[in-house]
Amino acid sequence: MLVGIPSEVKRDEYRVAITEAGVRELVAHGHDVMIERGAGQGSAIADRDYQAVGARIVDTARQIWAEADLVCKVKEPIESEYELLGLRHDQVLFTYLHLAASRSCTDALIAANNVAIAYETVRLANGQLPLLTPMSEVAGRMATMQGSTHLMRSGGGRGILISGVPGTARANVTILGAGVAGFAAATMAVGLGASVTILDRSLERLKQVDEHFQGRVQTLAASAHAVEASVLDADLVIGAVLVVGERAPKLVTNAMVAKMKPGSVLVDISVDQGGCFEDTRPTTHSDPVFEVHRSLFYCVANMPGAVPITSTQALSNATLPYALALADHGWREAALADAALAGGVNIVEGKVTSKPVADAHGLAHTQVSTLL
Repeated sequence: MLVGIPSEVKRDEYRVAITEAGVRELVAHGHDVMIERGAGQGSAIADRDYQAVGARIVDTARQIWAEADLVCKVKEPIESEYELLGLRHDQVLFTYLHLAASRSCTDALIAANNVAIAYETVRLANGQLPLLTPMSEVAGRMATMQGSTHLMRSGGGRGILISGVPGTARANVTILGAGVAGFAAATMAVGLGASVTILDRSLERLKQVDEHFQGRVQTLAASAHAVEASVLDADLVIGAVLVVGERAPKLVTNAMVAKMKPGSVLVDISVDQGGCFEDTRPTTHSDPVFEVHRSLFYCVANMPGAVPITSTQALSNATLPYALALADHGWREAALADAALAGGVNIVEGKVTSKPVADAHGLAHTQVSTLL
């Protein structure tokens, strides 16, 4: 199979979909790999590094989209890429998609009439999300780091050191969601010495958090009352809510933000899925924050893209086994053999096979099992 890796074109995105190690594995399995010139530069992978393990470097993304059987990316196609999606109707796209939050990308992939498989909806039998987990871990840690930076007066916030010093109060950090990203955010916040509260609907998950942190984190069941009380007491709020494949629920309203402390900071990790704050809108690393009432919102839609060396290695480690399965066997055989991968199939030849995506946009849903 011919596997193509285009450069990422989303603003401030420096990751690439594969490392040299990944190329070497694909080539060892008998596949050809073509990579757009300079695609790995942001992740400190030179074209010559890819060539040394058997990749072919090409000059344009158009050539990749026109020739590759399997295209692997990091982020969802953006508007400038939509015209490229239909250059091969039997092509498979494997990347983060977050289609429930984007009707335009959904429509473009439907029109392309090929197969779109989303990293974020590949789901194991135990509920784990193996291709989302590494980036959630990065984003969770970054959320606390960026939040603490913007809490400083120079960052636009209240002027609080997240850890405080002896004789002063520590920052109150409220984390909404105790999944992978929320857990990672809590780990960083506890390590920095903040006063941390984490909320989740799952009492079992809260029990795990309590046992892990040995009482250093306050855990609360995520009722509307508890969310509002915790948000209003917070200096930093981190939204880490995930409903697999669906738009994130809006937990923090504009009215709540209006009553928060002046200079408080809200970081929305859920922005890729539409965000869990009412006023969330996607921002970029070069222009990351905006003000709502007297609070600061940080809503960068590709947070791990700021640390591409770490993120590219972590993501490629997770995606490579699935990319190999797709290349070795084709998407149908691979999906038949692996229910988790089948769960990642969002669109097939114009049919929406992800029910959350279909429901989000009022589209007809087709069971992927009927197409295998």
